[in-house]
Amino acid sequence: MPEVPGARGRRGARHSAGLNAQEWTPREMRHSFVSLLPDSGAPLENISRLVGHRNTSVTETVYRKQLRPMLLEGAEAMDQIFPHD
Repeated sequence: MPEVPGARGRRGARHSAGLNAQEWTPREMRHSFVSLLPDSGAPLENISRLVGHRNTSVTETVYRKQLRPMLLEGAEAMDQIFPHD
């Protein structure tokens, strides 16, 4: 998705997507974007890069609630690989 500069560009993007600009602030749009990416299988490193974070720890801290299911899935996979006795 190309970067949309300025408020006018964001309003246009929301209008094109059929979103109510009163309900969908730039913050809401960003958080929704980040919360949907793990569901589509995007790796944390890619998500971090897409939102402009320096590293994944920033992404994990800021979007902890959105990323929690993805992190739990990874932990469960490791439990299957290395079962407890």
